[in-house]
Amino acid sequence: MLRTMIGIGLTLIFVLGYAVYSNTVESEYYGYNTSNEPEPLTLNQDDSGISEWYVSTNSPITWINVSVAGAPVDSVLRVQADGVSWYHSPLLGENKDYPFNCEGDGDFSDLVDTCAYSSTHELPVPDSGDVVIRGIVSSVLPIEGLGYLQADDLNEAEDLASDLIYGESGVVTWRIGVYDSDGNSTPSDNVVITADITVHDLVDVKEFEIDPIEESVYSLATLIGCFTLMLIVPLIIYFSAIYKAKKDESVRLDAPSLD
Repeated sequence: MLRTMIGIGLTLIFVLGYAVYSNTVESEYYGYNTSNEPEPLTLNQDDSGISEWYVSTNSPITWINVSVAGAPVDSVLRVQADGVSWYHSPLLGENKDYPFNCEGDGDFSDLVDTCAYSSTHELPVPDSGDVVIRGIVSSVLPIEGLGYLQADDLNEAEDLASDLIYGESGVVTWRIGVYDSDGNSTPSDNVVITADITVHDLVDVKEFEIDPIEESVYSLATLIGCFTLMLIVPLIIYFSAIYKAKKDESVRLDAPSLD
């Protein structure tokens, strides 16, 4: 049994070593980095006396954040995108550890908070007069600025990454306003509004690499741990059986004769 397990262990070590080597030398996966910093938007107004603004964008966007301070109580902040629908939830961005499934489908859709998908979203203004609307425009772009893809070589990976990122560009006109309960625009006196978007531009594309020494150490440690567990239980059973057999034999030899 011991010889068999040693042979199996050496075979697994060879297989794991080859897997680490092959993925290190020639990987089909590439990582691409994008810019991932918020950029402020310069908002325009047709009438400076009312709380309505607009701005046009033509970039690959993930996040949009619109905040208003000093708005009238019981009014509503509304953000409308002409040309695209986007995701929004009042809790989006508040807690990074909170589970979200903005696309709304999947096996765990009943267990996580989902986002509304529409071209227009709005939130009521609380007593403080301050409110923030956060939304995700594209769920395809990497939220954290790092994504992975599969390609035959670096040139193909760069083309795929560029198509993926800049394919999400499009002209969008954002219309932002503060409205009363009747849907009328409120005066812009004392109302301060800011808006920013997170734009993604391709920075670089690199072949996915792993450290062969580190991965080999991890693989060997895992293998040793597994075989240790596999050996301990059979050995305990084996020595327990030997001990019980010797004890039974000792009891049998010490038993008084019936003659």
